[in-house]
Amino acid sequence: MRIVLAAVILAAFLPSVSFADTLLFPSEDPIAQITIPADWEPKETESGVDATSADAAIYLAVDVANAKTSDKVIDDAIAFLKKNGVKIDGSTQKQSDEVINGMDMSNFDWTGTDEEGPVNVSLSVVSPKPGKLLVITYWGSKGKQEKHFGELQEIIASLKPSK
Repeated sequence: MRIVLAAVILAAFLPSVSFADTLLFPSEDPIAQITIPADWEPKETESGVDATSADAAIYLAVDVANAKTSDKVIDDAIAFLKKNGVKIDGSTQKQSDEVINGMDMSNFDWTGTDEEGPVNVSLSVVSPKPGKLLVITYWGSKGKQEKHFGELQEIIASLKPSK
């Protein structure tokens, strides 16, 4: 009985613990899945999923594309950033490649500014299935984004092709 009571008391103090939501997207014909902390309020969008950290330090979106639509999806991501006051310094571009859960990923990283100060911006392209691409948009405020490094690593590590 004491163990049950202790568990109930402990559970009462856990609301601040951030549980995660796993989203399969797009919902009508999933090609990928990702797990994002619930307090980032992840949601499905017209073209994928997006989420913002609880303190608004990081914005993350994953949009679905194919060979025909990839340029438009990337253009839309850049337009979104510009519309939200992000100015990218093109001279800071760095490109890297890696493999995440068996998927090849190409990353394009920049520094820039927004209304609150210095930011990091990344666009990454991943192919979860033949003929399908995921375009990942990352926008993080320098000085605030660093405390989310662990969460961000878990989010990216959770990105997988749907089954």
